[in-house]
Amino acid sequence: MNQNSRERILARIRSAVADAPEAPEVPRAYLARHAPDAPEAVLDLLHENLADYRARVHRTDEAGLAALIARRLAERGARTCVVPDGLPAGWLADATAEPVPDVRLTPAALDAVDAVVTGCALAVAETGTIVLDGGPGQGRRALTLVPNLHVCVVREQQVVASVPEAMPLLDPRRPLTWISGPSATSDIELDRVEGVHGPRTLEVVLVRGRA
Repeated sequence: MNQNSRERILARIRSAVADAPEAPEVPRAYLARHAPDAPEAVLDLLHENLADYRARVHRTDEAGLAALIARRLAERGARTCVVPDGLPAGWLADATAEPVPDVRLTPAALDAVDAVVTGCALAVAETGTIVLDGGPGQGRRALTLVPNLHVCVVREQQVVASVPEAMPLLDPRRPLTWISGPSATSDIELDRVEGVHGPRTLEVVLVRGRA
């Protein structure tokens, strides 16, 4: 389509809608809050929805965090683990898996690593979603897409009830990754396959109390 044709079409559209009434205000019913208000109930809702998406969910406090991460890596047979920049050193203090710092690992190098451990930016209880924004302890997006196992730590104070509550807390200029369970897809016969375009297993550790 050349420029003249485009302008003629747009002119006809403008003429056709010139006398149209003002668009009515659209109700934003989706902003209504349906999640519970109590922090423990919000955490329970996140746990339930993550499990519904086939994530493995565990709970602990700060004192038990390192031991729980070590158990999850060991029980999944992880011999190596990617360490994103800024990951708290104590998180892997009990792990026997060999730490592999992310020094711009190539896709092939990442594919050879068994697991990755990260934190998150926040989590949404109503949708069972974890959001990563590439901040400290989260790493670049490839780290959580290539290894088969992703162990993600979510602190109680990082959990919000709904997506509308989450949006003002996120920076749209950052590389946001929204995760609801392990990577999954299905073919025309609806046979579910996990691990096609992301981790085959997602282990989520919910941490009670303040760091």
